[in-house]
Amino acid sequence: MLSEITEVKVGALIMDPNSSTPIIVLKGVDSDVILPIWVGNYEANAIALEIEKIAPQRPMTHDLIKNIISELGLEIKKVVINNLKENTFYAQIYLTGEKGQTILLDARPSDAIALALRFDTSIYIANHILELTMAGDTLNNSAQTETADIQNTAEDWPDIIQ
Repeated sequence: MLSEITEVKVGALIMDPNSSTPIIVLKGVDSDVILPIWVGNYEANAIALEIEKIAPQRPMTHDLIKNIISELGLEIKKVVINNLKENTFYAQIYLTGEKGQTILLDARPSDAIALALRFDTSIYIANHILELTMAGDTLNNSAQTETADIQNTAEDWPDIIQ
C-alpha cells in the first residue's frame, strides 16, 4: 500500500564519471529531495529526446507505447517510484480508463519517467524510499558517494533541464 509520496521532476540527466552510466537526477518539486537513479543508455536517450522536445523520424519504443495507451482510451495519471530492493528501484504507472477505472503497471523507473514526460504527468517517489536512501541503508558505497556529490553540486545544474 502506498502511504505518502513526494512529487519530483527530472532535475538533470548526467553521466557517472566512474562508470560512464547515465544518471537521472530527480529533484523535489516542493522540497529539497534529490534522488539519483542509474539507467541504461537507451532509456537515458529516450528521456533526453523528450526533455529537449526532439521528435525522431520514426516513433521510438516509448512513443509507440504512448500511442498505444492513447489509442486504447487510457491516460497516465501519475508514475510512482515505489520500491527499492538490492540497489534496484521499482515503479508503477497509474493508468486511468475511459470509465475511470485505475490500472497499475509494474515498470522500471526509467521507462515510467520516459512515459510520464511524454504524457506531461506527475512523477512521485514513495517517502519510505527517500528515508532509506537518506539513511544510506540500501545504496552501495559508490552510489552513496555519488549521491552526496550530486547533492553538493545541485546549484550547478544546467538551467535547460528543469
